[in-house]
Amino acid sequence: MNYWTELSVQFANQRDYLDSLFKVYPMSPNIRRTISEEKWNLIENAFNSRNSDVLVKELLKLDLFPIKDSYVAYLKRDPSSVLKNPNTINRLAGTLYQMGIEAIYKKCTEPKETNRQIGPLFKRWISTGTLGAPVFNNARVFLNADGNAVLNASDSEMENFAREYLGYNHEKGLDFVARFNGKYIIGEAKFLTDFGGHQDAQFADAISTITSELLPNVLNAEVIKIAICDGVLYIAGNNKMHRHLLKHNEEIVISSLLLREFLFSL
Repeated sequence: MNYWTELSVQFANQRDYLDSLFKVYPMSPNIRRTISEEKWNLIENAFNSRNSDVLVKELLKLDLFPIKDSYVAYLKRDPSSVLKNPNTINRLAGTLYQMGIEAIYKKCTEPKETNRQIGPLFKRWISTGTLGAPVFNNARVFLNADGNAVLNASDSEMENFAREYLGYNHEKGLDFVARFNGKYIIGEAKFLTDFGGHQDAQFADAISTITSELLPNVLNAEVIKIAICDGVLYIAGNNKMHRHLLKHNEEIVISSLLLREFLFSL
């Protein structure tokens, strides 16, 4: 296990890890989605008049369709298919009529899942300057700045910067780009909330980024790849993520809570 990964495991198991992590990934209360009065009136009128085409069509415009059905995604992506497939629309509408208008409203306004809130939180935390270096959202300004600096732009902009200047050669955007003591650090950030399935895939995604091969870079600079991971991977046990950490001393997998300490140690 890498030294910084081992420190992350110790931190997660010996201190108020989750309490501290809340500063990086603050989970907001699950506020219900909203539907404008105008939109809801259209839906309610279509329901009451049993206008199935309009009912389904208007519900498809919402962020969340009230029933789970394998055909909904297609209808969302091709609105013209509503009129072309009357049997499918009648089938969906029949389920909606059975639900009742109140149940439809309740389903359509369900809060977003917590894991869908996580994406922007790491970058929001970086933007506070907590790492002890100036934060820039423009790649050119970052490159020309003196001393330690952090680039906090879009994933694609940071990927393009890393490709052009740092020899990055992986088909994936980046969550983190920084320069400390003349060395460049690039990586992905993940908050892994459980074992298995999608979360294992997210972990593998981060590992694939830090194990990708770097090409020679035009800055002739040392480039360090890291995976900034938090969550269940630091729980010791017979799980895929932790087993991987134990076997790969060469990979720097580190908690966001130790990131500042790591950067100033370079």
